[in-house]
Amino acid sequence: MKEYRSSPTSRLMAGLAVTLAVVGLFSWYALEQIAGLKDLQTQLVDRNRKDSLQLLRIQDTLHSLGLAMRDMVSGDEPYPLDAWQGQFGRLRADLQDALRIEKTLSPVERSPERQAYFANSLAQFWTSVDQMFSLAQGGRSQQARDLIRTSLEPQQAAITGTVARLLVQNNESEEQAAERIQSIYRHVERNVYYFLGAALIAIAFTSLYLIRANRRLFESLARLSSQRSDLARKLITMQEEVLRSISRELHDEFGQILTAIGAMLGRAAKQDVPRAFRDSLQEVREIAQTTLENTRSLYQSLHPAILDDGGLEQALAWYLPVFEKQTGITVQYQKTGSSPTVSDGVAINVYRVVQEALNNLAKHSKSSLAWVRVDFAMDRLHLEVEDRGIGLPLEKVGGVRRGLGMVAMRERAELLRGKIEFSRPAEGGTLIRLDVPLPTTDSYGQ
Repeated sequence: MKEYRSSPTSRLMAGLAVTLAVVGLFSWYALEQIAGLKDLQTQLVDRNRKDSLQLLRIQDTLHSLGLAMRDMVSGDEPYPLDAWQGQFGRLRADLQDALRIEKTLSPVERSPERQAYFANSLAQFWTSVDQMFSLAQGGRSQQARDLIRTSLEPQQAAITGTVARLLVQNNESEEQAAERIQSIYRHVERNVYYFLGAALIAIAFTSLYLIRANRRLFESLARLSSQRSDLARKLITMQEEVLRSISRELHDEFGQILTAIGAMLGRAAKQDVPRAFRDSLQEVREIAQTTLENTRSLYQSLHPAILDDGGLEQALAWYLPVFEKQTGITVQYQKTGSSPTVSDGVAINVYRVVQEALNNLAKHSKSSLAWVRVDFAMDRLHLEVEDRGIGLPLEKVGGVRRGLGMVAMRERAELLRGKIEFSRPAEGGTLIRLDVPLPTTDSYGQ
């Protein structure tokens, strides 16, 4: 039963899509966390620090006001109270500028009620300051000092305490923000480790899956290659059997019939017949003889009987002169080594390689000279067919792009468990090398 295996491409594409989606989601998550950190640092930490600087500025201004009021109450200075009005004006302007800036930097956690209370406290303080200077300018210095002791100093102390509490709140907010930042960092770091772990697991799983899929694919390719080799062996064997059968039929049937016809025509020509009829018989006899010679050439080309009777060496010695006569190409045949007994399976396939190589040479090389070299060893046979023609195109060297003839030669080499090479010698032309082992028994073609 034929086995179907689905391609792993769809599953790999699905895995790639899931991986990309996970990477995209994690990237979005990481970017969101980074944006949150930036916002937290910008909107809270940096803002709290700037706000704290303004609160410290307000606190310093309130402290200066406190020192000035202390000196005004003690009376140690030789100046009248209304002489402090200019200093208070400068401190008031500085305080109002600080309040204006601080209002834009106040943390979002601070309630509007607390901000309003702080502003109202300062407004009441300056109202009392205006009353105090009004009394001083009216000559009621003692009442002005009493107002400082009973109202301005307590208000200044209360406002200073409010500012101190606001500074404490800012410090607490910064600590909370720092804790939140650390928490985000820890959370992101933990998720990065999780993501890396998941990615490593996914990579390991994908690698194992690819290894398994590739192993199954290579096993399938190995089975297909084995089946293809078996099929090629059977096809080549069947082809040779068919050619041998046709050759035998041509030799046994048509050859004998044509021979008999020629003999009968020869006897008929010897009878006492008119000369014109005898000439016709002779003409028919010559046609029969020509047909017999063509038939002999045909069944010898299909399967030379000399290959079965005399072996590979004698078959080559017979075929090469025939090739020279048919094509006009001079073939120099060189044999080295002792010719061992070559099995029929090896002999017919080597003969077909020589036949195909020379046919290709005659068709394409445009060479007038060829070399056929055979080297016999005890356990190997080495064959070379070379010419000095136009040579193989570069894309065909090594058999990358092959015609049917080159494919057939390679199939026969694989059938013999040997190897064949197609190359361009430095001198030009084409060189075909075939190297095959010589088995002790005829195991090919089975």
